[in-house]
Amino acid sequence: MQEITVFDRFAPFVREYIWSHGWESLRAVQVAAAQVIFDTDHHLLLTSTTASGKTEAAFFPILTELYERPARGIAVLYVAPLKSLINDQFGRMEELLRESGIPVTHWHGDVAASHKKKLLACPEGILQITPESLESMLINRSNDIPRLFGDLRFVVIDEVHTLTGADRGNQIQCQLSRIARLIGHQPRRVGLSATVGDPQQAAEWLSGDSGILCEVPTLPPAALRWRLGLEHFFFANADPDQSDDKKPLDGGENSPLDAGYEYMYDCVKDKKALVFSNSREETEYLTATFRQIAARRHDKDRFYIHHGNLSAALREDAERRMKSDEEHAVTCATVTMELGIDIGRLERVLQSDAPTSVCSFLQRLGRSGRRDAPPEMMMVFREEDPLPNTPLPQLLPWGLLRAIAIVQLYLEERFIEPPRRKKMPMSLLFHQTLSVLAASGERTPRALAEQILKMPPFTAVAREDYRALLVHMVTDGFLELTEQKGLIVGLAGERLLRSFQFYAVFKDSEDFTVRATGEHGTAEEIGTITTPPPVGDRFALAGRVWEVEELDIARRLVYVHAVAGKMEVSWPGDYGEIHTRILQRMRRVLAEDTDYPYLKPNAKHRLDVARHLARNTGVTEKMLLHLGGRTWCLFPWLGTRGFRTLRRTLTANAAALGVSGIEYEGCCYLKFHLDGDGATLAARLSVLGEEGIHAAELVGAAELPLFDKFDALLPRELLQKAFATDRLDTVEAAGVLRALGNEWGV
Repeated sequence: MQEITVFDRFAPFVREYIWSHGWESLRAVQVAAAQVIFDTDHHLLLTSTTASGKTEAAFFPILTELYERPARGIAVLYVAPLKSLINDQFGRMEELLRESGIPVTHWHGDVAASHKKKLLACPEGILQITPESLESMLINRSNDIPRLFGDLRFVVIDEVHTLTGADRGNQIQCQLSRIARLIGHQPRRVGLSATVGDPQQAAEWLSGDSGILCEVPTLPPAALRWRLGLEHFFFANADPDQSDDKKPLDGGENSPLDAGYEYMYDCVKDKKALVFSNSREETEYLTATFRQIAARRHDKDRFYIHHGNLSAALREDAERRMKSDEEHAVTCATVTMELGIDIGRLERVLQSDAPTSVCSFLQRLGRSGRRDAPPEMMMVFREEDPLPNTPLPQLLPWGLLRAIAIVQLYLEERFIEPPRRKKMPMSLLFHQTLSVLAASGERTPRALAEQILKMPPFTAVAREDYRALLVHMVTDGFLELTEQKGLIVGLAGERLLRSFQFYAVFKDSEDFTVRATGEHGTAEEIGTITTPPPVGDRFALAGRVWEVEELDIARRLVYVHAVAGKMEVSWPGDYGEIHTRILQRMRRVLAEDTDYPYLKPNAKHRLDVARHLARNTGVTEKMLLHLGGRTWCLFPWLGTRGFRTLRRTLTANAAALGVSGIEYEGCCYLKFHLDGDGATLAARLSVLGEEGIHAAELVGAAELPLFDKFDALLPRELLQKAFATDRLDTVEAAGVLRALGNEWGV
């Protein structure tokens, strides 16, 4: 099919939309999507760069099919991981559908009940929904599913890369399996993403248990046009030029408060920009710091903030400001702004420290440079100026090394992390067991197992493990065994189901809502915090400092008023896994002589110093190094799972190895005391590698590894087995131990 033929096959309102936007031709992704949807009955995975027109590529042919063959009920189910993404796409879809007669409804926790009632009364068109709202619908309106979705033609899943291998993605697989079972047919699935590491794996995930082939069109590789810069600063040095040994500035009125933060401020002060951090804590601190610098310089405060603990009103205000024509608006954000919300022409992205993955780097970089301008990103690294007695591993700039490795892996190999599949997603299994029983009523254990274990996320779960879970759920009252030997939801299960928080499979906390007195005397919601301080104390939220006026513990409310200043804040949680390829490439960064053109003077100087240090100390040659006395250090160059496995292996065999006082940072190094010599240790570790590491032996008998939402409600033995199966990598760890023996010639 030629491009002109594709255009001619689109519905009249689609062609009018294309004309009105002045498009001279269709993009390759739009032609490829139309070919699959028009000429096959297959699923479709579209992977192309940010702002390449994937959404339109999927919906042009889908809407044409609906226009030519109207559906009875909801025809398209659009599932997205974020409310903000749904809100954004809702506005874009309304424009496209204005002349089509096809309605679009968005459905999530912030949407008015009247809009939902309208759809329930007259189901039609396109439904845009989050996984949590879809779960609620399956539980509370299970009898309505055939009426609502009986003629469902397409399921469009956005930002597929955030879902494959994650509990929310597995939840969607379960939901699609349940819907197909209730309506008696498999709708076609269309997945959208800019950053898929292994397209074939993602295609298999998208197909699930549908039995339908998923096509992944091969598109011409996009030319890389980036404006990228990396710069580095030490905390204690106020001099913005730290590439040479200079004295810091005299601390006068014009001296920077902090050279790194001042540099970051200057990077964005005259631009419309996003500032990304890897944690809510850093996002809060950056926002407050930028506001402090603006006040000191008498600049206008144009800084906004966006993360998951802020109120919907504050998040939406930041999104609106970025979409508006307001000049030089800057939003500090976490992953919540990483996904494909269209915020117009963004001039620059600023990244504080290194992202944790190639995927995250590409997503964040891709937020800028739309409307034919190349993406533009600055990464800035702040590091404590080391003291003379600082140990070797802490002298290396790990964040800078990781950033260079991430950039080089993509430039050299187009590497993006492949999805990791959980073989024992026990928390989700608990959740779906309750959900299915709540929706369908009494089921025999055999019938329940037949349905649940056939869902794609659970095909690797052994029947005896599921039997153990069901027995535990009955014992603890989450399930009840009837006189007819069937299973129903028990009293404890009903208590869980009564909370709207049950619908989400991601971990949440019983946070306190923070309210501040607004301009008109109303208590404006600011966001949430995990632990409230006592009355009179202060804390940071939304880039500002608040003093507690009153605590309402029963209603979990904190009443505050704003005060001047800046404070640090903390939330529980982890910040994602790092792939082994990144650590391996970090080692090469230290070993090679390559000059990277995107390094600014300070960063280049910092890397030169690190390379000199690494070569003089043997870091680039050997993994096991003697730091002096009884202190040794192991640089295994492993990602999160392999490193975790190696650390546990060392700990489990510490007495036999003569090892004690193990310390570590991230997955960069292991520092410990050794009774003996390095050759003997390397020989013993090499034997462990040759014999093979057994993951189950690395989990303590009394250990309760809690990671996912419902883990605390699961039997200990299943949690331990799931941890050993899904969170350890014995192959990688054993490989390092064998390589260690080779390095030492033992």
